[in-house]
Amino acid sequence: MLDTATHTTTTPRRATALAAALFTAPWGFVVANAAYAWSTRDGGSDSDGAGALALAAAHPGPTRLSALAAMVGSLLIVPAVLGVKRLAGDRARRLAGIAAALTAGGYICYFGIAMNTFVTLAMARHGDSTAGFAAVLDEAQSDPFALWVFLLFVLGNLVGTVLLAVALFRSRAVATWVALALGAWAPLHIAGLVAGTEWFEVAGAVSQAVALAAVGRALLNAPAQH
Repeated sequence: MLDTATHTTTTPRRATALAAALFTAPWGFVVANAAYAWSTRDGGSDSDGAGALALAAAHPGPTRLSALAAMVGSLLIVPAVLGVKRLAGDRARRLAGIAAALTAGGYICYFGIAMNTFVTLAMARHGDSTAGFAAVLDEAQSDPFALWVFLLFVLGNLVGTVLLAVALFRSRAVATWVALALGAWAPLHIAGLVAGTEWFEVAGAVSQAVALAAVGRALLNAPAQH
């Protein structure tokens, strides 16, 4: 009786922790994308070292906020995708497992990428060797031993998120609109890259946040697993 009571009281707490991550994690990316969109509203980009330094020098506050929010979101998205996997259950267990692993791995890489922003900010504050600093940033990003980090992030960020949406759709654990809203992140992100504006990414991040909140609510309402 003691073992059974212990099990049934700990299971809801684990579900609550996963749901809490689902409610909070994606808003880190909303803040990160919104801060970057604000910084680039009049142009600019961090696609190369010189551009990243110029952006950090012109908008240090939003740049710092964007990096910090992305790091927090990347940490919390790991338990969040585990929550998606748990809710998907047996109907899409294998697909949800692959998607969760890919998404979590991608955002762990994103944590490292975002953390490099603080190096860029420090370089921007010591702008006496801008050309040299830009060359260092470009060389670090193109290093073949670090290239896999960026590739895994892209796979997790785009492919992993879509696979999570497909797994949710197949599981029938949530309404169809939830899976569509989660999957909308990838096309909106690509549209933003093509259009040259970050506001598409902001819309995609909000869509993703609403979808994961619905997943979190469904997870809280689901029967406890034994």
